[in-house]
Amino acid sequence: MTARLYLGTRRYSSWSMRGWLMVKLAGLEAEEIYIPLAGGNTAAIKAISPGGTVPYLEHEGARIWESLAIAEYCAELTPGLWPAARIARAHARSISAEMHAGFRALRLAMPMNLGRDYAGLGQTPESLADIARIEALWADTRQKFGAAGPYLFGGQLTNADAMFAPIAARFLTYQPPLGPEAAAYCAALRAHPLITQWYDASAREPASWLLEKFEALS
Repeated sequence: MTARLYLGTRRYSSWSMRGWLMVKLAGLEAEEIYIPLAGGNTAAIKAISPGGTVPYLEHEGARIWESLAIAEYCAELTPGLWPAARIARAHARSISAEMHAGFRALRLAMPMNLGRDYAGLGQTPESLADIARIEALWADTRQKFGAAGPYLFGGQLTNADAMFAPIAARFLTYQPPLGPEAAAYCAALRAHPLITQWYDASAREPASWLLEKFEALS
C-alpha cells in the first residue's frame, strides 16, 4: 500500500508542520497530499480524515490522525524520536502532551503565519502567560536534558521538538518578549534543514491559498 500523509496549508497549519516533521524524522516515505485550509472546517479534509483533521497518515495499513498518535507510531519505527533514557523519555512525552492539549490563548492570539511580520501583535495577558509557561518548560528541559546540543534533548531533533516547532515559528512571527535561551532555541529550530524546507515550500504555495483572516491582523 502506498503511504500517504495528508496535510493542510503549510503557511498556517501548525499541526501539519508537526506531523510532517515527525514523518520526516522517522524516515518514512509517504506521498504528501496538501489540502488548502478554508479558515474553519475544511470539507475536503473532513472527507478523507477519520478525525476530520490534519495531519493524517496512512502507512502500511495503519491509519493515524492525531499528532501524538503519529509521534508514537513514528517512534515505534524509529525509536530515537523519543530520548533513550526512561526519565528523559517520560519528560519528553509529558511536555509534548501538554503542548498537544494546552496553550489555547496563545494559539488564538497568535495564529501561525510563516509569511508575515506581526511583531508586537497578540500580546494579551493570557497569551503572555502561555508564553511564560512555555519558556519555563523549555528552560527546565534544556537544563536537565539538553546540554549536548541546541535542541530540547541535546543534539538531535525529537518528537518533542516537532511538537514545539510551530510555537517557535509563532514567536518568530510575533516577536513577543523572550529570554535569550528561548530566543536561541527558536533560532536553532528555524535553522534546521527540515524546518527551512517547510518554510521554503510554504513560500511557494499558490496565492489562492491565502486567507484574509490570517493576512490582515492588526
